Amino acid sequence: MLLVGGWGSVCDAAFDQQDAEVVCRELDCGAPVQVLGEDAFGKGDAQMWTQDIQCRGDESHIRRCPSSTSHNIKCTHDNDVGLICSGYTDLRLVNGPDVCSGRVERQYFSKWGTVCDACWDMRAASFLCRKLNCGIAVSVVESDWFGEGSGEIWADVFDCDGNETKLSECSVSSWSRAECSHGRDVGVICSESEAHLGNCSSTQQLS
Repeated sequence: MLLVGGWGSVCDAAFDQQDAEVVCRELDCGAPVQVLGEDAFGKGDAQMWTQDIQCRGDESHIRRCPSSTSHNIKCTHDNDVGLICSGYTDLRLVNGPDVCSGRVERQYFSKWGTVCDACWDMRAASFLCRKLNCGIAVSVVESDWFGEGSGEIWADVFDCDGNETKLSECSVSSWSRAECSHGRDVGVICSESEAHLGNCSSTQQLS
């Protein structure tokens, strides 16, 4: 963290999940995956930030977060905090009749890529439709609906329960990328889409 006079380490006792969301957002690195303490990435050698950082989680920069001045936290570089961000920054639906249906694409840093059908289910689709203000998920469809994409295929699985309000609330696990190709690019149809007015036979539908 940039302090007066130079960079400094942050103590794990002064840093929580809300602070992590702000840092990952500020770095354009998506959502936080894990906050790591106990010298996960080596010890720093600069000054320590010793005040409790009190972010709400929706700030654009860590310096906009208030910090506690009522007490200082006693830390050493054995307590330097570490952070892993997902890199995923956005989701969208493309190649459909409107923004509420189409091929699912994820943004990883500044690059967009498609999503493998093995990595996507109705729960993830429900999260996406709600995020896009497109109602509820109606169908998860195969690549013959909205065509095959090109470029990267993101094969990480976002394990959503469908009730999340932001991507960082879905846990992330990895999938074998060898299992995926653009022939397996997944699409989603939401209830607010024009495509919902047609015949929505698909591989998965909302029961």
